[in-house]
Amino acid sequence: MGASSWQYFVPYQEDLQDALQRLRHKVFEERGYYWVKGADWRPEKDREPWPATIEELWEDEWVHESGTHSILDIFRVIGPAEQPDYNTVQPVSADEAFRHLGVRELTRAHVPEFDVFPRARWMGRCAVLHDDQGRPQEICFWGHSGD
Repeated sequence: MGASSWQYFVPYQEDLQDALQRLRHKVFEERGYYWVKGADWRPEKDREPWPATIEELWEDEWVHESGTHSILDIFRVIGPAEQPDYNTVQPVSADEAFRHLGVRELTRAHVPEFDVFPRARWMGRCAVLHDDQGRPQEICFWGHSGD
């Protein structure tokens, strides 16, 4: 199947880890992810039921192999001193934004240029987006995952 790109916007909150977890639960509840046993060739009535919890979803061997092609493949936000690793999301720092885009405060207008920020498969990035007065408004999470 190959990896899938994904992007989400959530209202700003200071705690990025909490924002990530809230987003993950929303995507899970809305079934906004790929689940191999829910997308097979059989009629829906003959398929296995969708998992009741995120934990149950991740107990499935197919999910470990193929992922969900969504933010559900990301478990935690890493700190500034940590190295990016599988299933993590790395925030864009003000210095990194300045180095790549010439600004310290990103806005939604910068989103189309986010490909300049280094990332890898099965990892994500996030950025706080500001309004015209420099107030934090949203958090953008993006990346690509799945096989």
